[in-house]
Amino acid sequence: MKKVELLAPAGNMETLFSAINNGADAIYVGGENFSARAFAKNFNKEELKQAVYNCHLYGVKLYVAVNTVIFEDEIEDCLNYLKYLYEINIDAVIMQDIGMINLTHKLIPNLEIHASTQINCHNDECLKMLKEIGVKRAVLAREMDINTIKNLKADIDLEIFIHGALCVSYSGRCLFSSLNGNRSGNRGKCVGSCRLPYEIFENDKKLDIKFPLSTKELNTANNIKEILDSNITSLKIEGRMKSKEYVGYVTKVYRRLIDEYYQGKNPKIKKEEIINLSKLFNRKFTTGYLFNEDIYNTKTSNHLGYPLGKIIKINSKKIYIKLTDNLYMEDGIRFVNTNKGMIVNKIYNEKNLLVNHIDKGNIAIIDNKINLKTKDDVNKTIDKHLIKEINNVKNKKIPIKFKLIGKINKPLTLTISDSQNTITKTSITLSKANNRPTTKEVINEKLSKLGNTPFEIENIDIDIEEVFIPLKYLNALRHDLIEELITKKTSSNNKVNFKYNKTKIKNNSKNLNIFVRNEKQLLKVKNKATIIYTDNFNLYKKYKNLNIYYRLPNIMNNFEKYKNERLLINELGSLFKYYKNNKIITDYTLNITNSESVKLLQEYNVKLVTLSPEIPNYNILNYTKNTEIITYGKLELMIIKNFHLKNKNLILKDRFGNKFPIINDKYCTILHAKNINLIKENINTNTRINLLDEKDEEIIKILNTKI
Repeated sequence: MKKVELLAPAGNMETLFSAINNGADAIYVGGENFSARAFAKNFNKEELKQAVYNCHLYGVKLYVAVNTVIFEDEIEDCLNYLKYLYEINIDAVIMQDIGMINLTHKLIPNLEIHASTQINCHNDECLKMLKEIGVKRAVLAREMDINTIKNLKADIDLEIFIHGALCVSYSGRCLFSSLNGNRSGNRGKCVGSCRLPYEIFENDKKLDIKFPLSTKELNTANNIKEILDSNITSLKIEGRMKSKEYVGYVTKVYRRLIDEYYQGKNPKIKKEEIINLSKLFNRKFTTGYLFNEDIYNTKTSNHLGYPLGKIIKINSKKIYIKLTDNLYMEDGIRFVNTNKGMIVNKIYNEKNLLVNHIDKGNIAIIDNKINLKTKDDVNKTIDKHLIKEINNVKNKKIPIKFKLIGKINKPLTLTISDSQNTITKTSITLSKANNRPTTKEVINEKLSKLGNTPFEIENIDIDIEEVFIPLKYLNALRHDLIEELITKKTSSNNKVNFKYNKTKIKNNSKNLNIFVRNEKQLLKVKNKATIIYTDNFNLYKKYKNLNIYYRLPNIMNNFEKYKNERLLINELGSLFKYYKNNKIITDYTLNITNSESVKLLQEYNVKLVTLSPEIPNYNILNYTKNTEIITYGKLELMIIKNFHLKNKNLILKDRFGNKFPIINDKYCTILHAKNINLIKENINTNTRINLLDEKDEEIIKILNTKI
């Protein structure tokens, strides 16, 4: 039975060692560029090289996230970076950009590629396409449930998230941060728009919900057996921006559960572990879409901590708390209803004496340094005692075996082996001992002296006759074998050379295409548009005599049998399913930002590629043809599964007064508050207008401006 991989995050070297020491099988990190956690500390090139060394020394794999979309003028830099990663011997790269995945597989074929969850892979057809362009493993969309995952048939490794922060939107389908905050989630700079407070209205009536987009934290520890019974290859912990204590402890908990499963036990999380996980970070826990559980915490987006006690008395100087948990100096606490927090610098007992901690069941007195005025429940958000305990973990040791053979008139032979490597060395020819032959006890003692090496003795097998072994030769053999084993575990001979060239293209077509939502709009624009798009299938069928394309849903779990149709595609599974027998145009939701991605789609017979609204300039148009840019309309900011509100006519309002329309059908779609408007710009490619609810006079004005 092949064991599932436990994959932990690391934002710096300290966290990387915390993951190693607590039992991670693999670790994923980001470099300083092209990483979807741009605000993590991340690793520079030399640190990445050291991270590979550290991981491989301990038998742990290292994956590097190169999981942003790549702009046209970054292609060569990205390729050189990928070349560097391959040559320092990382185990895989995690990538989002489909053009760069395809190109990397061609130029660096031995570099293993994992498809990021940012690709929004949620069906078998998408998996088939990813495998075809060189992907070894796909990180599935968080919205998939365990039964759907079990039924996937594609021959590709699968990875899922099992713990940590959730995205409310399908990953890779969120433009909220980009279009509203000018920091792209697809570029690793998400501002966390979903964690902000909003007002939400139904038919102009304000609903009593403060954080309508904020989610709980994923925690599947109690469901680990069902996960391990599935076809999943790797279990991933979210948290490249989390502390080393968080990463270490979460890794430790899941390591125990996974090991118990393979020992034939029924793995269950312990109450103490739930409490500790809550103290380290939680916004309430959920098993998420994986087990069809509610994901929303609409009351707060903060770390909640774990109940500490209740305030029984308060004045301007002191707060008196009846404790249900131990309280230590330097613990962090939060007052639940007022949502105020503080670090406890001083603790007094009931005799008003300064102490370093007070046990649960007693009353703790702390300084009222935040001017709290009312009684409240109190949670612990930082547990210094727990953090100290987590950081007290021993450095991991690698079990090794020695086999020594000492025969008369034969070379002294010593073999070292770990779980992956075996090395044998010989030394002097041995003679029969005249007086005192070397004993097994002496040999055991000398071979066990491993000093500060990362190894520990698992077994020493000694096969000797009555020979004398000079100890300096025995020590030298041990030393040389240890050094050679380290070198074998950590060295790389990877080399790759390639040339990358691209050719400029001229004479792009400049047609006007229009997306309509109803028949009235269609009749208004049909003589102005080269191509008409609609998401209304009946409207599409009625006007098939026009050059009209039916926009397929953003999320595809069931595929109709389309043949000889004109389809506007939103996700890779639909492209792979329909490209052979239909006319295909791809929408902006595929996040196409460079000519390599355009080229790949055109290899799949795509007639027209709609470019991402995130491209920073139009230099991509110098290297592509048959592309389209949206120049007017409200773009989709989020696609959400199972939104907690089923109401229609919803409007989301942010703290600046911007109002975001919500289309709440099978999936919830949040539209931008403002129309993108590039109509007056002279763009050297086809352009598209996306209509929503514009009145006739507005449509006429838009068309007149464009034409």
